[in-house]
Amino acid sequence: MHPRRSAQEVLLCDLCETVPLQSHCELCNINLCVNCAGKHVSDSSKRHNVVPFLHRKSTPNYPKCPKHADKHCEMYCEECDIPVCSTCVTSGKHKGHEISDILEKLSAKTECLQKDLKELETRIYPRYEEMVPNVETEKAEIETKYGKLTTDADEQGEILHREVTAIVNQRKSAIAEMKTKHLDALNKNTEEITQKMAELKQIMSDLKSILKSNDVSLTSTYKSRNSEFRTLPPKVRVTLPSFSAQKINKDQLNKMVGSVSSLSITKEQGDTMKSAEAVSSPPVKPLLDEPRVTATIHTGYDDLFSVSCLSEDQVWTCGQYNKTMKLLNLQSKLLTSIQTKSGDRPQDIAVTRDGDLVYTDDSNNTVNLIKNKQIQTVITLQGWEPLNVCCTAGNDLLVTMISDDDKQSKVVRYSGSTEKQSIQFDDQGRPLYSSGGYIFKYLSENKNLDICVADCDARAVVVVNQSGKLRFRYTGHPSNTEQSFTPHGITTDSQSHILTADCYNHRIHILDQDGQFLRYIHCDLEDPLRLCVDIRDNLFVAEWFAAKVKKIQYL
Repeated sequence: MHPRRSAQEVLLCDLCETVPLQSHCELCNINLCVNCAGKHVSDSSKRHNVVPFLHRKSTPNYPKCPKHADKHCEMYCEECDIPVCSTCVTSGKHKGHEISDILEKLSAKTECLQKDLKELETRIYPRYEEMVPNVETEKAEIETKYGKLTTDADEQGEILHREVTAIVNQRKSAIAEMKTKHLDALNKNTEEITQKMAELKQIMSDLKSILKSNDVSLTSTYKSRNSEFRTLPPKVRVTLPSFSAQKINKDQLNKMVGSVSSLSITKEQGDTMKSAEAVSSPPVKPLLDEPRVTATIHTGYDDLFSVSCLSEDQVWTCGQYNKTMKLLNLQSKLLTSIQTKSGDRPQDIAVTRDGDLVYTDDSNNTVNLIKNKQIQTVITLQGWEPLNVCCTAGNDLLVTMISDDDKQSKVVRYSGSTEKQSIQFDDQGRPLYSSGGYIFKYLSENKNLDICVADCDARAVVVVNQSGKLRFRYTGHPSNTEQSFTPHGITTDSQSHILTADCYNHRIHILDQDGQFLRYIHCDLEDPLRLCVDIRDNLFVAEWFAAKVKKIQYL
């Protein structure tokens, strides 16, 4: 041990070697006296971090140099991508190479490991977890579905009595065989997913061990496998066989018993998840200190009810008591108009990714698509009344709806006319959304695929993730001293901001994607009811009773 480090002597400054040390530079890993510390930090070429000696961090676990046994690698060759010691650097083998401090490299690598671990824990592994119960649910439904097929065959067999018994048994045998194949396919799918989940758990455990060890060798040799798991396992799609019953005819008994279609088991390509960076790295657009109105559109309605952007300078609008939907430009010029099929006013409007108009009609419980001025009813509800609608990045439709008895409400996702998802309850079985009272349940899909609902009656913005799990509720800014927060229109932008219209307080709330309040937009708004943003993040606000649309720049 160096005599200056012995327990019998005072510890001295590493630079002047005469004055007792008082500080420690964590970047350079040297001990300093007061005078030397002042000179040391004056070197602006590095970001020194000088702390009291007693508050210094533990000495890093520098790896031993594989070529010089008595040396530790305290530097890193960026070109060779390896740790190096001082002898390696002075030997000339790394001449002209960029040499960096190994602690800085450790910090960068550690950050990458932490990002990978976070993505695995919060995004990738949960998606695998979501797949398992979906397959298990389908397996649970097999008994019912195949039971119905068997019952159909039995009923037909009872009519044909003894003459058809053998044929009926053949059909039942075929059904049982297909059921077995169906279960085998789903069990295999479950095994594939479970195996991947086990690999993910091991990787996450290894990453935690690396991070905890602070071992540069392990950190520098780490290779990310996240891209391998972003492509989810293939999904099993089975075309369920059906039973076709025929009239009894002894001469054609075999045909009359009916036939069971073949079991079709296919695998669809699993979804490939975007990396966390791809999802969360749009061009940064800071909020303006003073948002400004750049255009005002006069719609000509008595009361303006909704607005949806077709482009930067064209918007679709509809009135509260008017069956006609209008396409207007920024100069308030009417470009085209179309009336609802029912002759009643639309409940809400939205524009699809293809530029077509969608509207909900609560008079006949339908959702309608307008393409080339032709109206096509794509969804007809039974027992439910459609409220508001939005179009997703995946070109699905999200529709809020309330039951005919006003006791239930939910959000349903449709692909065309096919229901893909229903969101109604939280993990404890409690309703996510209010029922009765206001029938407004405005909604929007965020860039992170969260589903954001402005629930007027609950006086809250309710945000769930893509799977329908509750993320948070926003009930207004705590400093609010005006009327109660009652959110109406809601929209999101490229920065994953959530904007909601606080109608009775005449302003817009801007939240981040996690529900944290950022600021208000005022702009002399009067009763802002509905919102939308265009592809350049210009905000369009529908003023309810003034029947005007204001275009606002806020980013």
